[in-house]
Amino acid sequence: MSELDLALVHALQVRPRASWTDLAPLLGATAVTLARRWERLTEEGLAWVSAVPGPAFTHSGCTAFVFLRCAPAARERLAAHVAELPEAVTVELLAPGRADLMLDVLAPDLGTVHRFVDEELAALPDVLDMECVFATSLYAEGTRWRLGSLDASQLSVLGRPRTVDGAGTPLADLRALDRALLDALVRDGRTRLTELADLTGTSAATARRRLHRLTTAGVTGFRCDVAPAVSGLPVSVTFRGHAPANDVNRLHRTLATLPECRLLAAVTGAANVLATYWLRDIGAVQQRETAACAHLPALHITERALGTRTVKRMGHLLDGAGRRTGIRPIRPW
Repeated sequence: MSELDLALVHALQVRPRASWTDLAPLLGATAVTLARRWERLTEEGLAWVSAVPGPAFTHSGCTAFVFLRCAPAARERLAAHVAELPEAVTVELLAPGRADLMLDVLAPDLGTVHRFVDEELAALPDVLDMECVFATSLYAEGTRWRLGSLDASQLSVLGRPRTVDGAGTPLADLRALDRALLDALVRDGRTRLTELADLTGTSAATARRRLHRLTTAGVTGFRCDVAPAVSGLPVSVTFRGHAPANDVNRLHRTLATLPECRLLAAVTGAANVLATYWLRDIGAVQQRETAACAHLPALHITERALGTRTVKRMGHLLDGAGRRTGIRPIRPW
């Protein structure tokens, strides 16, 4: 990975659909060079852009985290099977402990999650035990995570991402064209408007107008994901803990400010805080826990789940090195 590669990825984390022409002056390279480098990064599975649920999803959709336990010999088999299910948008293998797999589940409503968990997952012969908790507030997630390769002046040129509330935007109002556009953009978030038009059987002008509506309404957003070879953070750890109810709303001002924070949510259950960090090595796990508790003294960590491999991340299949190898499109809308 060159410095230009890292800067390019960071720029796309801020503006995932920015044109190469717009980014060229900022990164000190030609548009052709940037396009060629991005093509290499995506072909090697090192970085990719995809459509993900936007802010409106937190108001009308449902996010759950499911912890599965299985026999040791069934771990890989179960992970591969669950990765084929569209409701399980992220599948991570955990080091042996209370659970063997952690799933991020996204669905349009609570009933869909219950049916998926109670009828589909519970019926799998390899599943020995299961726990499901629901996100009540999401303070940080992968869309907001940054690589940290650009300096302050470059970030200033890129500008701050536009804040979209999305409250009150019903997912049920999506048209067939909207869902077709989302399907295409989940596969490749940088698909050009002309290609989107061809894929969905409409005009480029209509595709532009519908996509603008989807993004401004907060139905969808875009994020640039990376393999550990790019992030330099190969260790994933998920902390679960408990904080008094009156301290939970401080999470976004405390734990979410720590630079390695990848996910932070208030959840249902006795352990009402769930946080995932990407770290440089296992030795940093204790350091991050100490820092988290220092930022929020009332927090009591009850569980530390070390990720051994991410099998699927937001619909994209990954190999043992965390490189993208395929896709199982998500459809939470």
